Amino acid sequence: MTDHPTPPFDEPQQPIPGTTEAMDTRPDHGEQSYRGSGRLAGKKAVITGADSGIGRAVAIAFAREGADVLISYLNEHDDAAETARLVEEAGRKAVLVPGDISDAAHCRALVARAAEEFGRIDVLVNNAAHQDTIDWIEDIPDEEWEVTFRTNIHAMFYITKAAVAHMGEGGSVINTTSVQADNPSPELLAYATTKGAIQNFTGGLAQMLAKRGIRANCVAPGPIWTPLIPSTMPKEKVDDFGKQVPMERPGQPAELAPVYVMLASDEASYVSGATIAVTGGKPII
Repeated sequence: MTDHPTPPFDEPQQPIPGTTEAMDTRPDHGEQSYRGSGRLAGKKAVITGADSGIGRAVAIAFAREGADVLISYLNEHDDAAETARLVEEAGRKAVLVPGDISDAAHCRALVARAAEEFGRIDVLVNNAAHQDTIDWIEDIPDEEWEVTFRTNIHAMFYITKAAVAHMGEGGSVINTTSVQADNPSPELLAYATTKGAIQNFTGGLAQMLAKRGIRANCVAPGPIWTPLIPSTMPKEKVDDFGKQVPMERPGQPAELAPVYVMLASDEASYVSGATIAVTGGKPII
């Protein structure tokens, strides 16, 4: 498929964290296009932020490749139910777990639920994230800085720490970082800082877990069209979103899912400690 929406958009603003249903230009999660070939047959996966955006696209792809999926999300119940419907439509088990991953106890509880439902965890996708657009450091509230770190990097530590106890040889941890880790935008200071931390966390984790046969990698998206955009950016940036990269458009969630599938699959058995950029032509060097 090559017919992708391009700016300018006329997208209505939303409150954080945003929903798919409220978007005028709906993201493509691969509902009509993704075709599985059994690459994840029988695997058990946990995906945070799986209600919408990249997380939903990954959940659809994993299910169509043969994996059961735990769908972790904050409170976007309608979006999460639609993701679950699509997973079950693919013939796989969907487990819905709402709650705030900025809370360490909830992180441990969602992993315990996955172990109870599936018996093990083969793939962990730490994808959920918080961001807000603030122009000046003096205007960033302490609470905003703290919730960004708790959601984006602290939760990743808590969930991964709990999950590896249920992972065996061949397990895969996939963390969503960002082009912001290498090319930070000043108005996304807190978010970009956490994305750099994720990249370093993943590099160290890959070395730490190698002897146990568990791999850890990052996916670094560029501008991707999800509910996070109209709920966290001013309208003028939303309407021109994606124009800044060489392809001059935002990526669709469906365009990232195959990368997560590859990293989750046994075909990527020698890929660990890597960051794979999906950036519409903007290089990460």
